[in-house]
Amino acid sequence: MKSSSSPRTPRPAFRCSACGQETAKWHGRCPECRTWGSLDEGPAPGSSVRRLSAGPVAHPARRIREVAADVVRPTASGVAEFDRVLGGGLTPGAVILLAGEPGVGKSTLLLATAKAWAERGQGFVLVVTGEESAAQVRLRAERMNALHDGIFLAAEGELDAVLGQIELVKPRLLIVDSVQTIAAATVDGTAGGVSQVRAVAAALTAEAKQRNMACVLVGHVTKDGAIAGPRVLEHLVDVVLHFEGDRHSILRTIRGVKNRYGPADEVGCFRMVPDGIAEMPDPSGLFLTRRATPVPGTCTTVTLQGRRALPVELQTLITPSGAESGRRTVSGIDSARAAMVVAILQRWSGVSLAGKEVLAATVGGWKITEPAADLALALAIHSSARDTPLPAGLVAIGEMGLAADVHPVQGVAQRLAAAARVGFEYAIVPPGAAADRPRGMRVVQAATLGEALGFAGGDPVVRWMHRGASGGASTGAKGVG
Repeated sequence: MKSSSSPRTPRPAFRCSACGQETAKWHGRCPECRTWGSLDEGPAPGSSVRRLSAGPVAHPARRIREVAADVVRPTASGVAEFDRVLGGGLTPGAVILLAGEPGVGKSTLLLATAKAWAERGQGFVLVVTGEESAAQVRLRAERMNALHDGIFLAAEGELDAVLGQIELVKPRLLIVDSVQTIAAATVDGTAGGVSQVRAVAAALTAEAKQRNMACVLVGHVTKDGAIAGPRVLEHLVDVVLHFEGDRHSILRTIRGVKNRYGPADEVGCFRMVPDGIAEMPDPSGLFLTRRATPVPGTCTTVTLQGRRALPVELQTLITPSGAESGRRTVSGIDSARAAMVVAILQRWSGVSLAGKEVLAATVGGWKITEPAADLALALAIHSSARDTPLPAGLVAIGEMGLAADVHPVQGVAQRLAAAARVGFEYAIVPPGAAADRPRGMRVVQAATLGEALGFAGGDPVVRWMHRGASGGASTGAKGVG
């Protein structure tokens, strides 16, 4: 006898909004990316896809040469350092996500941008605040001298009300502070939740594209520095910027993470002042220490961020440790690269750092993430361990390999020009990188760390790596100029 039981209905699957992982049952935390509250119920796996028929076309495809590009030309906001990171200015229809820690100065920067935009007569600015009252924002704008008739202010917490304000004001620039405080009535959950943030960001993005309106969304960050909310938020927007700075320092930086309209590695520099925030077109003085005589354990490198080259001083200190293995403490330097440089010094040079604490930091709190600072860090640690200062006016540029080779880096000519502009007279660079040296600067090419130490005044009897069958040591350096 045949069974008349109906086929079993497939169970729904749950998809993570952050990484896309699918699971058969719901979890409070995604088992793949470990994100809390990111699993949403979706269609059952393996379900058949309904065949769709062709529908009407709203905008027929055109040849790419016939598409007008004038509508997406960037418009300068009036804040040059902000425009530098954006790729020239605010692009009509672009959605920008500005993320940073609480109290770092995001709202202050955007008020200054709103004032500059309105003063240039580029259209109305609508500032929507969900964290503060309108009176609080007005007091800040008065302190910053940012009161202008072209700036409109609204304190709203509902998405429908925000869209109504946009329809009423018709701004050319929209600032929402912040996206985590706006809630959509049609979506379950509280403001700031994964579903809410995704829905609000999608609605504001669609509105910006439809009205050809530039939109800046302020975002919160988590304790580890990541942008709060679903990962899809960064995919929805056109530009992602990180606003960084130490509360105990006047320096503030904007770093580009994603930019569909320009370079994604630019950096803009600002300083906090009593009445708000000010631009820093040339912040080199913050990252250098002027001394009458050289000090052991210091060396200067030039870091390249986008089109900006900045000389940054590295400081190191070697002290005895009470334990068998000393600590390695860094500030402003990648800890993994610092540990690699220490290992290279211990393996290939005569420096013994066992049982000693190694401390390394950048002056001014600048964060160096590129490998071009490896050579300067190695010279600084060697100088501190030997208690011998490096020559005055020396700058070192180069990436270190595990075999103590100095590898080429990009933009050496631009880095040397920046170093010469602030008064450096000597430079150690990788091989083949000294052709475009500035006039009056002595540039030496070092293929190994041993050659760099020899030029920098290192111990001539230092034990060094064997080169060739004869076991000779390489201590010479190839000079240019």
